[in-house]
Amino acid sequence: MTTYYGLYGQKVQYLASDPTDVQIGQVWYNSTSATLKVRQSVATNSWATGGNLATPRYSSGAAGTQTAALLIAGQDSVPNLSISAVEAYNGTSWTSATSYPATYFQIGGAGTQTAAVAWCGIIPSNYPPGVQTVHSDTNKWKGSSWTSSGSYPRAQGGQGAAGTQTAALSAGGQAPALTDQTNIYNGTSWTTVPGTLVTARTFQNRIFGTQTSALAISGSTPNSVQSYNGTTWTVGTSMNTTRFASAFGDSNQSGVAFGGPPAVTSTEIWNGTTWTNNPTGLNTGRASAAGFGTTASGLAAGGDSGSVPTDQATEEWTGTQILTRTVTVT
Repeated sequence: MTTYYGLYGQKVQYLASDPTDVQIGQVWYNSTSATLKVRQSVATNSWATGGNLATPRYSSGAAGTQTAALLIAGQDSVPNLSISAVEAYNGTSWTSATSYPATYFQIGGAGTQTAAVAWCGIIPSNYPPGVQTVHSDTNKWKGSSWTSSGSYPRAQGGQGAAGTQTAALSAGGQAPALTDQTNIYNGTSWTTVPGTLVTARTFQNRIFGTQTSALAISGSTPNSVQSYNGTTWTVGTSMNTTRFASAFGDSNQSGVAFGGPPAVTSTEIWNGTTWTNNPTGLNTGRASAAGFGTTASGLAAGGDSGSVPTDQATEEWTGTQILTRTVTVT
């Protein structure tokens, strides 16, 4: 009879408790629970419907994770006005939080649900009528209120955002001309750093990662990808589908791109080398949705496809999970 040792050249470990440093494919016997266990990589890679937003919107700021998200301001497609409403997600439903100090869309957002930072933004031309203005203010969220925290180096909107409240990354944007600037935030002030984008563009909701490892996709140049290593931007591997996708992810080595105008549903997964088309896409196609979380556990909220239900839609992404499974014999 073929044995695990014969196949893999390793004996099954006999342990009193589950090990802490477990590798994918590792098998062991837990003598305390009398169970045989294995570490597996399970690729679910699917979307599930979540709780609808209270206020329909797109081009919002985003901070947090799938189960603890913060959606900041944005634009309501009916009557197409920027709004200040802020909502928090607990993994099931959205609840209203303290409004943002201004009514902006194309606002930058980073951090967690209880410690976020938001900056810049645009008030559209129909509010007030005939005047579109860009802004540079920065505000920090402490879990219950907003506090002013200086100014961005220039007034603009549409900048890409990643990182945390004390280590945020911002790149690109428009004021109204496109910019290639990269700026970092330390929790108190912004600094313009030498590493400019390969090409100037907007990146609203299209940068994911950290202050030192990020990926920027599509933006005002569809399908184009740029990778950041904390010092410089370089041209990355293009997505399979040309579109203005939204995104979330861990770093420049791992992320998910989804949606796009006018009502794209397709989803692609980035593994640091290639983009892979996922067999299933969003349940509701939309553009300019907010993205939260990681490649393993993400969230898409809001977006625009010309209908109000789309602007309220929330979907939860379950990617590749690393799980410990109990082996049963029947």
